[in-house]
Amino acid sequence: MDFAYSKKTQELQENLEQFMSRYVLPRYQEFEDIAARGEFPLAIIDELKAKAYEAGLWNLFLPGLQADEPGMGLSNMEYAPLAEIMGRIPWASEVFNCSPPDTGNMELLHLFATDEQKQRWLVPLLEGKIRSCFSMTEPDVASSDATNICTTVRREGDEYVINGRKWFTTGAMHPNCKFAIVMGVSNEAEDASRHERHSMVIVPMETPGVTIVRNVAIMHHYAPEGHCEIVYKNVRVPVSYLLGQESAGFALAQARLGPGRVHHCMRTIGQCELALELMCERTLSRKAFGKTLNEYANVQDWIAQSRVEIDQARLLVLHAAWKMDTYGNKAAHIDVSAIKLVAARLQTQVVDRAIQVFGAMGVTPDTPLSFLWSWGRAMRFFDGPDEVHLRAIARTELKKARENLGATAPYYRVS
Repeated sequence: MDFAYSKKTQELQENLEQFMSRYVLPRYQEFEDIAARGEFPLAIIDELKAKAYEAGLWNLFLPGLQADEPGMGLSNMEYAPLAEIMGRIPWASEVFNCSPPDTGNMELLHLFATDEQKQRWLVPLLEGKIRSCFSMTEPDVASSDATNICTTVRREGDEYVINGRKWFTTGAMHPNCKFAIVMGVSNEAEDASRHERHSMVIVPMETPGVTIVRNVAIMHHYAPEGHCEIVYKNVRVPVSYLLGQESAGFALAQARLGPGRVHHCMRTIGQCELALELMCERTLSRKAFGKTLNEYANVQDWIAQSRVEIDQARLLVLHAAWKMDTYGNKAAHIDVSAIKLVAARLQTQVVDRAIQVFGAMGVTPDTPLSFLWSWGRAMRFFDGPDEVHLRAIARTELKKARENLGATAPYYRVS
């Protein structure tokens, strides 16, 4: 295992950091001010996207890009440090056409779409002309077990009829969101395998029966692109909008999650680095009881613990990325569970310390910390809650123990 960044990756890091510093960061406050009014800052995004495309910093995340498809198509190991840089500003990944849920949707379309679907949906996504969303989670069932999903996708002649209620459909309120990928039950037979009952269907947002009910806040933070509750009522789409094979939706969902979790985790690490920088600067400039905060041992401990934990998490994510690149996504599924678990907990730990150092200011919108903490807390649910990942990791360890039962016998003292 070699986690050293290649010369190509180092050059991309330098180019991306310069781009962020020159173009994105100066628009940060303007973007936030517009978003705070409940509007999406589309003009800012479009201007920055044009610059990123011209600079060649485009579609960095997607391995296997064809020669006629725009972008670089980096490996997971190559893209991971770039995701960390983008993550420092939560909306920056869209500038480079690397924003979820589009990244996962593009992966699905790249792998499973028909030629007709690719022309209609994938090509404009790759070009950054449209956005998309992914409707999977439901408010009426425990979606941590995806087999619980009960939205129905019933075939009637040459159409699928979709009925159900989804929420946390991220991006549905984006002005350029043109379609959703909806997951629902297509095989309702009682004897059907619980992992072979669901299908994914492409649903244009303007289809009759699609209703955005509300933008759901995360800890009172509203995303301008929306984390939306959507009702699908007698929504009809042609059978040609089926993605992949019927009843294979669960497998498609699993294929979608692996690389996306690497992206999420590296963006989280970037946000933790920012929180640590803010915390350190604050300790140098604030005095309490006659000393600057950095002189207190407990504050020094928080800084040191944060530094070590961030570096540990980064290495774990890079290991998962390396394993995916080397052995495939399936071989790395436990590693991906591990990084998702570690990164979400890391964010709340590091950001919480930074908030404590900032005092009352830390819970206001005057710094990004309160938003970063709430997002870190939400990460412990999306893409699977902590408990699901812990169970998966434990099962793997117990399986190894069963296969080697008795191997520890020589370590026992025999009287």
